[in-house]
Amino acid sequence: MNEFIKYKVIDHIAWITMKRNPSNAFNIKFLDEILNTLKIASRDKYIRVVIIESEINKIFSAGLDLNLLLNKSGLEIREFLKRLYIDLWDIQYNMEKPTIASINGAARGGGMTLAISCDIIIASEKASFGYPEINLGLLPAIHFTHLPKVVGRYKAFDLLFSGRTFYSDEALMLGLISREVSSTEIKKKVNEIAINLSKKSSTAMSLGRAAFLRTNDLDYRRGVANAVEDFCNAAITPDAQEGLKAFVEKRQPVWK
Repeated sequence: MNEFIKYKVIDHIAWITMKRNPSNAFNIKFLDEILNTLKIASRDKYIRVVIIESEINKIFSAGLDLNLLLNKSGLEIREFLKRLYIDLWDIQYNMEKPTIASINGAARGGGMTLAISCDIIIASEKASFGYPEINLGLLPAIHFTHLPKVVGRYKAFDLLFSGRTFYSDEALMLGLISREVSSTEIKKKVNEIAINLSKKSSTAMSLGRAAFLRTNDLDYRRGVANAVEDFCNAAITPDAQEGLKAFVEKRQPVWK
């Protein structure tokens, strides 16, 4: 039984609702629940569209639970990153039906990784985004593969290495989200989009989505595998451990 996920299916649409307080930060159990629920939705022929959302006010996901990284070996970190990067990408790649991320709050780090694994990203004016890993001495490694292809090399470098927060209007302008909608209507609008997709031929949708991904993601799988190594190499450095400890202790890091 899921502790951190609500799952319901209505009229060919699966709703995966995250609810790990206070910020939907990913630990191994939570991430496994997400992956397993995606697998269930993937196997269910009745389902034609999958939506991922958050129950927590003003939060989509804060990303990784930092306890996964503090004082951990490279092998331990690699095992978790395999789930978040490789297993998530493989499940989404083989989904055979469209997935939608519904973002009505903050998406950071690993939360961005979950969002970009989806085919469509809908965000409200209350949504905010960021890659804060660099502020902790870490690397937003998977986004080195994804972001430059979406927004261009120079804008991607700014977002990834400044660690700054940006909002749905800028994300829409950059092409990082599909649509911006009102926060009071986001659930209704996402449902309308899902209903529209669910009425298409499931065969055409499955074949077309697979062809679309093959055309656009030829080298992405290799980049994802490289991202695991890049993240792990950074996470075990003294600077990364100092950055993580400083964040937990609410102080400025002292870099070597």
